Order: sequence, then structure tokens, then C-alpha cells
Amino acid sequence: MKAKLLILSFCLCLISSGYANSQTPETSKSSASAMKASVPDKGMMIVAKLSVKPEKVKSFIEAAKEMIQKSNKEPGCKSYQLYQDPYDNNKFVFVEEYKNQAAVDAHFASDYFKAFGPKMNDLVAEPGKIKIITVDKEEIK
Repeated sequence: MKAKLLILSFCLCLISSGYANSQTPETSKSSASAMKASVPDKGMMIVAKLSVKPEKVKSFIEAAKEMIQKSNKEPGCKSYQLYQDPYDNNKFVFVEEYKNQAAVDAHFASDYFKAFGPKMNDLVAEPGKIKIITVDKEEIK
């Protein structure tokens, strides 16, 4: 499979505005607007890397289960998965695939997404690292 990818480093909070305290509402809105303006109706992927406090791993996994189940039921979500690093059990990666930017926007606007952030504040060891990827063209051979 060939895919031309445009990687956009995007500083937005992982789960809610409370997660990344350095983001102001104005910064978040302008970043989100720039993202929408620069991305036509193409497939989207999000890769979010998290470091969880060692004593909070079980709690994190339990909190993530609801998010994963509900996100996978969204009409524009192709896949929403969580992976745990087998060599460092405190490291996790969410890998999300959406039909288009509108599907990402709908995901970010969902009540369960907004509720997930406050749950994460006590569980993560540091702010997450997020990449939002635009899939230009996908070919299956």
C-alpha cells in the first residue's frame, strides 16, 4: 500500500483543554481553524503517544476502554486502537483513523471525548505527543 502522507505537528490538547495547560482557548481555536483550512476532504489519522504513571496503568486502561468502544462506533471512525509498549508497560499509543476532517471534528466534539481529559490529568506522567496525519491518496495493490 502506497500512501502519500502530509504530517502535521499539531499542538492541541490530547483529551481536553485541561490536559495541556499551555494551550489557551484562543490558541486552540486558531490551531484548529488552521488545520481545517489546510485539509480538504481527505482521510485522517491521529497518533497519540502517552506516558502513564506506573501506579496508574490499570486505571488508564479501564478509562481508555470506554473511549475506544464509543469511538469505534462513530460513523466517520474507521479504526480506534490502543497499543501498549511490550518493553515499557507505561507507554501507550492511540492510533486512530477517520474518513475525513469532519469525522475528527465530530470525535473531538463528543461528550465522552470531553469527559476523558479530566480522567487523564491524574493518570499521565507528562503531556502526550500527538501527530495528525492527512492521507492524500491510498492505493491497495
